[in-house]
Amino acid sequence: MAGGAGRRRGIIAEINVTPLVDIMLVLLIIFMLTAHLLTKQAIEVELPRASQSTALPPTTLAITLKASGEIFLNDKPVTPAELRGAIKAAVAKDPRTQAIVAGDKKVSHGRVVWVLDTVKALGITQFAIQIDPAAITPPGEGA
Repeated sequence: MAGGAGRRRGIIAEINVTPLVDIMLVLLIIFMLTAHLLTKQAIEVELPRASQSTALPPTTLAITLKASGEIFLNDKPVTPAELRGAIKAAVAKDPRTQAIVAGDKKVSHGRVVWVLDTVKALGITQFAIQIDPAAITPPGEGA
């Protein structure tokens, strides 16, 4: 009786999670192995190689907003209508066109948002706001 005092007989009431973890790990491995098959939807073609080929960089438009309200596209003054037309033409020529927006710090936030909204609405998905990193001051240390 002394040797069997620690053993209980009857129904096991604890939940054994080891088989559940094993099944989950197997499912995870299966999903990881098959995920690349799901994302590959293009027709596979062996492309010819060329030693003199170069990848063309996407077209970049430089849009500048001056404090006086003038808009410049690639250092040339434009009206809002001309800006829209130039963006449409650039996107039609190269769908990977990107834009860099530089606004004077005195330009209203709304004007910059208008330019970004116009750029995005006309098909440019990659754009950035140009800043002067040397002029950035931490909050509370001045303007």
